[in-house]
Amino acid sequence: MRKAELFEPMQARTLKESIVEKLSESILSGKFNMGQRLNESQLSRELRVSRAPIREALQQLHQIGLAVNLPRRGMFVVSLDDEDVQKINSLRLVLESEGLRLCRTKLTPQGERKLTQLVERMERMEPTSAFQASSIDLEFHRLMWSMTGNEYLERTLTSLTAPLFAYAVLRKPRAEKMRMVLDSHRPLLEYVVGRSTRTAADVMLAHLSLRWSHPEGFASVGTQSVGEDATRAVT
Repeated sequence: MRKAELFEPMQARTLKESIVEKLSESILSGKFNMGQRLNESQLSRELRVSRAPIREALQQLHQIGLAVNLPRRGMFVVSLDDEDVQKINSLRLVLESEGLRLCRTKLTPQGERKLTQLVERMERMEPTSAFQASSIDLEFHRLMWSMTGNEYLERTLTSLTAPLFAYAVLRKPRAEKMRMVLDSHRPLLEYVVGRSTRTAADVMLAHLSLRWSHPEGFASVGTQSVGEDATRAVT
């Protein structure tokens, strides 16, 4: 799997998509540092294309969360500090908890098979790179989001988590930590298929806490979720 596929799953078909793919790969491979300016003129010369498709590609990177646009300064590779990470994860806790509940409500037998196969694949994986581990991690979450029936929630989570997963790859976590992350998806599966009595927020918080410090730091819900169904019958 090419590195850019983590954020650009479809094969590039246009010049803009090709540039997005190249720039995404450069960011994820470390060629561009977090916080580095993405200069249109320089990129135009290096890629031997006009500035118009470069500008369009940078806007796409901005939309998927890999670049930030600073007024009167230009476009920069996204850079996160500890507080940024906590704020993103606090939103994930709220939004993905809702995603878990919706996925559980709308899950089909076909969807259950897909999620189960992906979890089993993660649990069988040999030690691998941070990129490969983060890629399959994101694949599982995106699959769940696609099953919520709410495309706005899916789009919001996709954009919200792009810089977070890029940050996770670039900081190169230890192999044993990534093994724990991959093995932590079984409780999410157990929840959405109806075999868990825990709340969605509790399951999600436990999952996020394996990789990130205090992911609930900027959320009001903690381990409780407003409107969570109090009855969780094990089936």
